[in-house]
Amino acid sequence: MTHHFIKPGQRPVLATTIHTTHENNAPGSGLLASTHWNAERLVSVGLIGIIPAAFCIQHPAMDYALAASLVIHGHWGIEQVVTDYVHGETLPKVANAALFAFSALTFAGLSYFNYNDVGLTKAVLMLWSSST
Repeated sequence: MTHHFIKPGQRPVLATTIHTTHENNAPGSGLLASTHWNAERLVSVGLIGIIPAAFCIQHPAMDYALAASLVIHGHWGIEQVVTDYVHGETLPKVANAALFAFSALTFAGLSYFNYNDVGLTKAVLMLWSSST
C-alpha cells in the first residue's frame, strides 16, 4: 500500500509563511533587523575611511566623529554577543542596561577627553611617537 502526500489530481500548495518573533517586530521595539544590519555595515565601512581621515585631518570634528563611530561599532558588536549568549528573562535586560551605560560613559569620556585635552587622534599619535 502506497501513501501519497499529494493525492492524484491535486495540485501541491507551497507554504509561504515566514516565522518571525513578534517582540522583534513590535512597533517601537527599535530598528527593523534589515535596517539595523545595513546601519551596522555602514558604520563598519565608514570606519575604514574615518580612521585614516582623522589622522590626516586633525580637527575636533574628526575626533568626535571617530569617537562616536568607535563607540557605536563596539556597542553593536557587544550587543550581538549579549543577544547570542546571555539567556533568561532578567539577565539579558540587565546586560543590555549595563551595555548602554558603559557605551554612554565611554562616549562621554572620549568627548570629555576631546574637549579638555589634546583629542583622540593627537593622543594616539603621541603614544606612537613616544620613545620607550
